[in-house]
Amino acid sequence: MNISKKNTLVDAGPLVATFSKGDSHHAASVAFFASARGQLITTWPVIAEACHLLRRAPAERVNLLRWVERGGLTTFDTLGDHVGGVIAHMGKYADVPMDLADASLVIAAIDTGIRDIASTDSDFDVYRLPNRARLNNVLLRKTS
Repeated sequence: MNISKKNTLVDAGPLVATFSKGDSHHAASVAFFASARGQLITTWPVIAEACHLLRRAPAERVNLLRWVERGGLTTFDTLGDHVGGVIAHMGKYADVPMDLADASLVIAAIDTGIRDIASTDSDFDVYRLPNRARLNNVLLRKTS
């Protein structure tokens, strides 16, 4: 696994996989987070989605939140000025469908200029940024 100092956006899948040993992406997600050297950035909708997916595992959910509290992730605020963009993207990709967490990450990518994302699903191969740019799903490329 390449160690990069580049900042990376983080989707819910790797968070769930990291804190859930039975997840098929557990080893790849743990290795990714262990080797990441740049800032890891996510959004509160992503953290909420991860907590929801861990609802049957309260200890893992608490461990995730404690990791966030300790600075494991930086959160990008998609509320306020960005709600219109979230709505527009969810409408544009309604056929995928794009959920709130994914839309918040696309908005974060647009606002920050970050193009690397760690996700366990391929939806980010479909989504486009302005000028038709794609996000680089660093985790999926390493696990497939």
